[in-house]
Amino acid sequence: MRLLVVEDEESIRKQLVDFLTQQGFAVDQAADGREGLYFAQEYDYDLAIIDIGLPFLDGIELIKKARGVGKQYPILILTARGNWQDKVEGLEAGADDYLVKPFHNEELRARVNALIRRASGHASPRLEFGPIVIDTAAKTVSRNGEIVELTSYEYNTLEYLAVHAGEAISKTVLTEHLYQQDFERDSNVIEVFIGRLRKKLDPDGSLQLITTMRGRGYRFNPDFQAMAKAQGN
Repeated sequence: MRLLVVEDEESIRKQLVDFLTQQGFAVDQAADGREGLYFAQEYDYDLAIIDIGLPFLDGIELIKKARGVGKQYPILILTARGNWQDKVEGLEAGADDYLVKPFHNEELRARVNALIRRASGHASPRLEFGPIVIDTAAKTVSRNGEIVELTSYEYNTLEYLAVHAGEAISKTVLTEHLYQQDFERDSNVIEVFIGRLRKKLDPDGSLQLITTMRGRGYRFNPDFQAMAKAQGN
């Protein structure tokens, strides 16, 4: 998942970026509203975290402009403690939730995960597809109750495909949502991750968990749940 952090206070921005990166997110960052607006309008993120009090362009205007060009990804605003006016104004501008500074990292993680889930139509952190269960809070995957060991990139690839189950996701989109902007990208690496996931989660090919869409990318097959039940898996 790819996130945007727009925060002018260096210590808070570093706290956000370091923690979110540790959680397996790819994170772009901006130190002022003008730079933040460029990122917000240029890319399609899974979520943006935007401080209200930014130099050059405040967070409220940034949100309005991003929404004005059709950006629909969830936005979490950062506000000063007790400033309820900022919360109301931010939500009315198009933000989806708010977090009061100073904040605990665990609350940040919970709100980020919840917003991403809701945006994809999932109310629970557990994504269940027949014998496969993806716990987006714990970042774990199991098959028939047994934990499947995945690397962070394998997990992130699977989670992104599962959250967008039924959609054809291109290699380009996957690399943009998995890697940092300055990461040297190689689309062949995605093929390796997909191959590993198939081997670990569907070794006998009975589930047809991830299908290759020729010329279009990959698709997490939401219909395999019915197939799995029919086959007694």
